[in-house]
Amino acid sequence: MTRIVCAQLAPQVGRLAENHRQIVRTISENTTADILVLPELATSGYVFESPAEARECAIPSDDPMIAEWAAAIDGDSVVVCGYAERGPDGALYNSAVLFDATGVLARYRKTHLWDREKLFFTPGSQPPPVTTTRFGRIAVMVCYDLEFPEYTRRAALEGADVIAVPTNWPEVPRPAGERPPEVVIAQAAARVNRVAIACCDRSGLERGQRWTEGTAIVDHNGWVAAVAGEDGLACWETELSAGRDKNISTRNHLFGDRRTDLYGPPH
Repeated sequence: MTRIVCAQLAPQVGRLAENHRQIVRTISENTTADILVLPELATSGYVFESPAEARECAIPSDDPMIAEWAAAIDGDSVVVCGYAERGPDGALYNSAVLFDATGVLARYRKTHLWDREKLFFTPGSQPPPVTTTRFGRIAVMVCYDLEFPEYTRRAALEGADVIAVPTNWPEVPRPAGERPPEVVIAQAAARVNRVAIACCDRSGLERGQRWTEGTAIVDHNGWVAAVAGEDGLACWETELSAGRDKNISTRNHLFGDRRTDLYGPPH
Protein backbone atom coordinates (compact mmCIF):
# COMPACT_ATOMS: atom_id res chain seq x y z
CA MET A 1 0.00 0.00 0.00
CA THR A 2 1.10 3.56 -0.76
CA ARG A 3 0.25 6.44 1.56
CA ILE A 4 -0.44 9.72 -0.27
CA VAL A 5 -0.53 12.94 1.77
CA CYS A 6 -1.41 16.44 0.58
CA ALA A 7 -0.34 19.16 3.01
CA GLN A 8 -2.34 22.37 2.59
CA LEU A 9 -0.08 25.30 3.50
CA ALA A 10 -0.47 29.10 3.64
CA PRO A 11 2.65 30.61 2.03
CA GLN A 12 3.03 34.36 2.49
CA VAL A 13 3.75 36.47 -0.54
CA GLY A 14 7.31 37.77 -0.60
CA ARG A 15 8.47 35.91 2.51
CA LEU A 16 10.83 33.48 0.85
CA ALA A 17 12.81 32.49 3.96
CA GLU A 18 9.70 31.88 6.06
CA ASN A 19 8.01 29.88 3.32
CA HIS A 20 11.16 27.81 2.89
CA ARG A 21 11.20 26.98 6.60
CA GLN A 22 7.53 25.98 6.41
CA ILE A 23 8.28 23.59 3.53
CA VAL A 24 11.22 22.01 5.39
CA ARG A 25 9.15 21.64 8.54
CA THR A 26 6.22 20.08 6.67
CA ILE A 27 8.46 17.55 4.94
CA SER A 28 10.24 16.60 8.16
CA GLU A 29 6.94 16.20 10.05
CA ASN A 30 5.22 13.96 7.49
CA THR A 31 7.48 10.96 7.87
CA THR A 32 4.67 8.45 7.21
CA ALA A 33 3.93 9.82 3.72
CA ASP A 34 5.13 7.78 0.78
CA ILE A 35 4.07 10.52 -1.65
CA LEU A 36 3.78 14.04 -0.23
CA VAL A 37 2.27 16.86 -2.31
CA LEU A 38 2.62 20.54 -1.37
CA PRO A 39 0.88 23.58 -2.95
CA GLU A 40 1.64 25.62 -6.04
CA LEU A 41 4.12 28.49 -5.52
CA ALA A 42 4.77 27.30 -1.97
CA THR A 43 8.00 29.31 -1.85
CA SER A 44 6.65 32.67 -2.94
CA GLY A 45 2.96 33.19 -2.39
CA TYR A 46 0.73 34.05 -5.32
CA VAL A 47 -0.71 37.58 -5.42
CA PHE A 48 2.25 39.56 -6.74
CA GLU A 49 1.96 43.30 -7.13
CA SER A 50 4.57 43.61 -9.88
CA PRO A 51 6.96 41.59 -12.05
CA ALA A 52 9.78 42.91 -9.89
CA GLU A 53 8.20 41.44 -6.76
CA ALA A 54 7.70 38.10 -8.49
CA ARG A 55 11.34 38.10 -9.53
CA GLU A 56 12.48 38.76 -5.94
CA CYS A 57 10.54 35.66 -4.84
CA ALA A 58 11.89 33.35 -7.54
CA ILE A 59 14.76 30.86 -7.18
CA PRO A 60 16.78 28.92 -9.77
CA SER A 61 16.03 25.24 -10.29
CA ASP A 62 19.33 24.30 -8.63
CA ASP A 63 18.89 26.56 -5.62
CA PRO A 64 20.30 25.13 -2.34
CA MET A 65 16.83 25.44 -0.83
CA ILE A 66 15.65 22.50 -2.92
CA ALA A 67 18.58 20.41 -1.67
CA GLU A 68 17.48 21.32 1.88
CA TRP A 69 13.99 20.07 1.13
CA ALA A 70 15.45 16.75 -0.01
CA ALA A 71 17.64 16.60 3.10
CA ALA A 72 14.53 17.04 5.28
CA ILE A 73 13.13 13.71 4.07
CA ASP A 74 13.48 11.04 6.76
CA GLY A 75 12.95 7.81 4.87
CA ASP A 76 11.81 6.91 1.38
CA SER A 77 9.24 9.65 0.75
CA VAL A 78 8.80 11.23 -2.66
CA VAL A 79 7.76 14.90 -2.57
CA VAL A 80 6.18 17.26 -5.10
CA CYS A 81 6.41 21.00 -4.39
CA GLY A 82 5.50 24.09 -6.39
CA TYR A 83 7.82 27.08 -6.56
CA ALA A 84 8.55 30.27 -8.50
CA GLU A 85 11.51 29.52 -10.75
CA ARG A 86 13.99 32.00 -12.19
CA GLY A 87 15.22 30.37 -15.38
CA PRO A 88 18.78 30.65 -16.69
CA ASP A 89 17.34 32.74 -19.51
CA GLY A 90 16.01 35.27 -16.99
CA ALA A 91 12.39 34.26 -17.54
CA LEU A 92 10.15 33.38 -14.59
CA TYR A 93 8.25 30.10 -14.50
CA ASN A 94 5.50 28.69 -12.29
CA SER A 95 7.23 25.37 -11.65
CA ALA A 96 7.06 22.16 -9.65
CA VAL A 97 9.77 19.75 -8.64
CA LEU A 98 9.59 16.02 -7.84
CA PHE A 99 12.31 14.76 -5.51
CA ASP A 100 13.32 12.22 -2.89
CA ALA A 101 16.16 12.08 -0.37
CA THR A 102 18.67 11.49 -3.18
CA GLY A 103 17.73 14.72 -4.98
CA VAL A 104 15.59 15.92 -7.89
CA LEU A 105 13.82 13.28 -9.98
CA ALA A 106 11.88 15.55 -12.35
CA ARG A 107 11.05 19.20 -12.99
CA TYR A 108 8.03 20.76 -14.67
CA ARG A 109 7.05 24.28 -15.76
CA LYS A 110 3.34 25.10 -15.82
CA THR A 111 2.13 25.29 -19.39
CA HIS A 112 -1.35 26.79 -18.96
CA LEU A 113 -1.13 30.08 -17.06
CA TRP A 114 -4.16 31.38 -15.20
CA ASP A 115 -5.26 35.03 -15.44
CA ARG A 116 -2.69 37.39 -13.85
CA GLU A 117 0.00 34.70 -13.95
CA LYS A 118 0.45 35.80 -17.55
CA LEU A 119 1.75 39.14 -16.25
CA PHE A 120 4.66 37.48 -14.46
CA PHE A 121 5.41 34.01 -15.81
CA THR A 122 6.46 32.45 -19.09
CA PRO A 123 4.53 29.28 -19.98
CA GLY A 124 6.48 26.04 -20.03
CA SER A 125 7.19 24.33 -23.33
CA GLN A 126 7.34 20.68 -22.24
CA PRO A 127 4.49 18.29 -21.32
CA PRO A 128 4.10 16.95 -17.78
CA PRO A 129 6.77 14.38 -16.90
CA VAL A 130 5.80 10.85 -15.87
CA THR A 131 8.49 9.54 -13.56
CA THR A 132 8.99 6.01 -12.25
CA THR A 133 9.54 6.00 -8.48
CA ARG A 134 9.70 3.29 -5.85
CA PHE A 135 5.97 3.74 -5.28
CA GLY A 136 4.77 3.89 -8.86
CA ARG A 137 4.68 6.22 -11.84
CA ILE A 138 4.02 9.84 -10.87
CA ALA A 139 2.96 12.58 -13.29
CA VAL A 140 3.31 16.24 -12.30
CA MET A 141 1.21 19.15 -13.49
CA VAL A 142 0.21 22.46 -11.89
CA CYS A 143 -3.29 23.78 -11.11
CA TYR A 144 -4.94 25.05 -14.34
CA ASP A 145 -3.12 22.35 -16.36
CA LEU A 146 -5.60 19.89 -14.86
CA GLU A 147 -8.47 21.53 -16.75
CA PHE A 148 -7.13 20.40 -20.12
CA PRO A 149 -8.24 16.81 -20.76
CA GLU A 150 -5.52 16.40 -23.37
CA TYR A 151 -2.94 16.66 -20.59
CA THR A 152 -4.47 14.20 -18.15
CA ARG A 153 -5.10 11.75 -21.00
CA ARG A 154 -1.49 12.10 -22.16
CA ALA A 155 -0.20 11.37 -18.64
CA ALA A 156 -2.46 8.33 -18.38
CA LEU A 157 -1.38 7.03 -21.78
CA GLU A 158 2.24 7.38 -20.65
CA GLY A 159 1.51 5.10 -17.71
CA ALA A 160 0.91 7.45 -14.78
CA ASP A 161 -0.44 5.77 -11.66
CA VAL A 162 -1.10 9.10 -9.94
CA ILE A 163 -1.11 12.72 -11.09
CA ALA A 164 0.28 15.08 -8.44
CA VAL A 165 -1.12 18.60 -8.79
CA PRO A 166 0.14 21.50 -6.66
CA THR A 167 -2.61 24.16 -6.85
CA ASN A 168 -3.68 27.63 -5.72
CA TRP A 169 -7.45 27.65 -6.28
CA PRO A 170 -9.03 31.11 -5.85
CA GLU A 171 -12.39 30.83 -4.13
CA VAL A 172 -15.32 31.04 -6.54
CA PRO A 173 -19.09 30.89 -5.87
CA ARG A 174 -20.75 27.49 -6.05
CA PRO A 175 -24.17 26.09 -5.14
CA ALA A 176 -24.63 24.87 -1.59
CA GLY A 177 -23.50 21.31 -1.14
CA GLU A 178 -21.44 21.19 -4.33
CA ARG A 179 -17.72 20.42 -4.41
CA PRO A 180 -15.33 23.03 -5.82
CA PRO A 181 -15.42 22.96 -9.64
CA GLU A 182 -11.72 22.09 -9.77
CA VAL A 183 -12.39 18.95 -7.71
CA VAL A 184 -15.24 17.99 -10.05
CA ILE A 185 -12.81 18.32 -12.98
CA ALA A 186 -10.29 16.12 -11.14
CA GLN A 187 -12.99 13.51 -10.53
CA ALA A 188 -13.91 13.42 -14.21
CA ALA A 189 -10.28 13.20 -15.31
CA ALA A 190 -9.59 10.40 -12.84
CA ARG A 191 -12.64 8.41 -13.92
CA VAL A 192 -12.15 8.61 -17.68
CA ASN A 193 -8.47 7.64 -17.33
CA ARG A 194 -8.57 5.34 -14.28
CA VAL A 195 -5.74 7.26 -12.67
CA ALA A 196 -5.55 8.68 -9.14
CA ILE A 197 -5.19 12.46 -8.81
CA ALA A 198 -3.78 14.26 -5.74
CA CYS A 199 -4.59 17.99 -5.70
CA CYS A 200 -2.90 20.05 -2.97
CA ASP A 201 -4.46 23.50 -2.56
CA ARG A 202 -3.28 26.35 -0.35
CA SER A 203 -5.01 28.13 2.53
CA GLY A 204 -5.05 31.57 4.12
CA LEU A 205 -5.96 35.07 2.99
CA GLU A 206 -3.46 36.84 0.74
CA ARG A 207 -3.90 40.53 -0.18
CA GLY A 208 -7.66 40.13 -0.07
CA GLN A 209 -7.71 36.89 -2.07
CA ARG A 210 -9.45 33.97 -0.41
CA TRP A 211 -8.59 30.43 -1.41
CA THR A 212 -10.86 27.46 -1.89
CA GLU A 213 -8.82 25.32 0.55
CA GLY A 214 -10.13 22.45 -1.55
CA THR A 215 -7.30 19.94 -1.22
CA ALA A 216 -8.59 16.54 -2.38
CA ILE A 217 -7.27 13.12 -3.36
CA VAL A 218 -9.38 11.37 -5.99
CA ASP A 219 -9.15 7.61 -6.53
CA HIS A 220 -8.78 5.94 -9.92
CA ASN A 221 -12.54 5.44 -10.16
CA GLY A 222 -13.20 9.16 -9.82
CA TRP A 223 -14.41 9.21 -6.22
CA VAL A 224 -13.01 11.61 -3.64
CA ALA A 225 -10.97 9.46 -1.27
CA ALA A 226 -9.75 12.20 1.09
CA VAL A 227 -10.02 15.94 1.72
CA ALA A 228 -8.00 18.18 4.01
CA GLY A 229 -9.01 18.15 7.64
CA GLU A 230 -8.52 20.85 10.28
CA ASP A 231 -4.83 19.98 10.33
CA GLY A 232 -4.61 20.80 6.61
CA LEU A 233 -3.78 17.20 5.67
CA ALA A 234 -5.54 14.90 3.23
CA CYS A 235 -4.32 11.30 3.57
CA TRP A 236 -5.15 8.15 1.60
CA GLU A 237 -3.65 4.68 1.44
CA THR A 238 -4.03 2.74 -1.77
CA GLU A 239 -2.58 0.14 -4.09
CA LEU A 240 -1.54 2.50 -6.88
CA SER A 241 -1.24 -0.25 -9.48
CA ALA A 242 -5.00 -0.89 -9.23
CA GLY A 243 -5.65 1.74 -11.88
CA ARG A 244 -3.43 0.09 -14.48
CA ASP A 245 -6.26 -2.18 -15.61
CA LYS A 246 -8.20 0.02 -18.05
CA ASN A 247 -10.96 -2.54 -18.65
CA ILE A 248 -14.25 -1.08 -17.42
CA SER A 249 -16.55 -3.88 -18.57
CA THR A 250 -16.18 -7.24 -20.26
CA ARG A 251 -16.25 -5.47 -23.63
CA ASN A 252 -14.85 -2.02 -22.90
CA HIS A 253 -11.31 -0.74 -22.49
CA LEU A 254 -10.80 2.95 -21.80
CA PHE A 255 -7.92 3.30 -24.22
CA GLY A 256 -8.74 0.50 -26.65
CA ASP A 257 -12.16 2.00 -27.37
CA ARG A 258 -10.80 5.36 -28.44
CA ARG A 259 -11.53 6.46 -32.02
CA THR A 260 -8.47 8.58 -32.68
CA ASP A 261 -9.35 8.67 -36.37
CA LEU A 262 -12.29 10.91 -35.44
CA TYR A 263 -10.62 13.16 -32.90
CA GLY A 264 -8.82 15.57 -35.20
CA PRO A 265 -9.70 19.26 -35.55
CA PRO A 266 -13.13 20.08 -37.02
CA HIS A 267 -13.28 20.44 -40.79
